[in-house]
Amino acid sequence: MEARTLTITMEPSWQGALRHAARDAFQASAYQGETLNFDSPAAFFSRLTERRWALINTLQGAGELPVRELARRVGRDVKRVHEDASALVDLGLVERTPRGGLLCPFADIHVDMHLRQAA
Repeated sequence: MEARTLTITMEPSWQGALRHAARDAFQASAYQGETLNFDSPAAFFSRLTERRWALINTLQGAGELPVRELARRVGRDVKRVHEDASALVDLGLVERTPRGGLLCPFADIHVDMHLRQAA
């Protein structure tokens, strides 16, 4: 199985982000990775906090981990880790396994962010 990749973009128009992803997929003959779009840097930073990034970082390459083990590895309360992990599952950055464990399916996550002067 080929390693999965994710590119996180910040495009104000979800339609524009979808068009870009579709164009790239149409031009590619092989797997080009997956895309997660936020409409602004504020939306990105409000959903992907420092603590949630720590969970992703711990899960990447670790295989399936139960929530309690993940909480132990990051040194946090189980309830708060469960809440953050649920938010990451909702975003598609983390997957729940049939046994209830957590898994980060992406070998590589790239954040594509541009800051431009307002017109």
